[in-house]
Amino acid sequence: SISAYFMHYFALNPIGVKMFPFYPWQLITYLFMHGNFWHLFMNMFALWMFGMELENIWGSKKFLTYYLMCGVGAGLSNILIAPLFTDLMLPTIGASGAIYGILVAFGMLFPDREIFLYFLFPIKAKYFVLIYMAIELLSVGSNTGVAHAAHLGGGLIGFIYLLIIRNNINELFRFNKKPKITTKRPT
Repeated sequence: SISAYFMHYFALNPIGVKMFPFYPWQLITYLFMHGNFWHLFMNMFALWMFGMELENIWGSKKFLTYYLMCGVGAGLSNILIAPLFTDLMLPTIGASGAIYGILVAFGMLFPDREIFLYFLFPIKAKYFVLIYMAIELLSVGSNTGVAHAAHLGGGLIGFIYLLIIRNNINELFRFNKKPKITTKRPT
């Protein structure tokens, strides 16, 4: 069937599983596959909600590079680290790991921006991101079929990248600095 074909060649398959072998291009292609409408909708909603502002500041090229870097980092985390915590060896699909990288960037660049959790409860972005990352950390190893290690990996890659590009390494845990916004849009 066509879905088995796509899972075989384009989902991120665990290393060493004969039924669905791993191919290097899967580190990119899995980001564009989703399990159902709601999986796709929630990832794209988060990408729009948090990514739009990052793209406006960084420009499309840098934003796409960051997004794909977080997605590849999430994939590597899922195939290399997740097997240390669980025996569940399933193909991975979805952009959630890259979305967690976007969340981390939003939380670092706009730490005091209020987000309405479940459209009701205001919470600062820095706390929102910390809560979501803590939930993922506590969920690693659960056999739910959710790629918690990928979520953490995408967020961690994004965090490390943002630390590297910051001008002053002393700002490591100072998340209240306002982002530099220029009127000239970068390319």
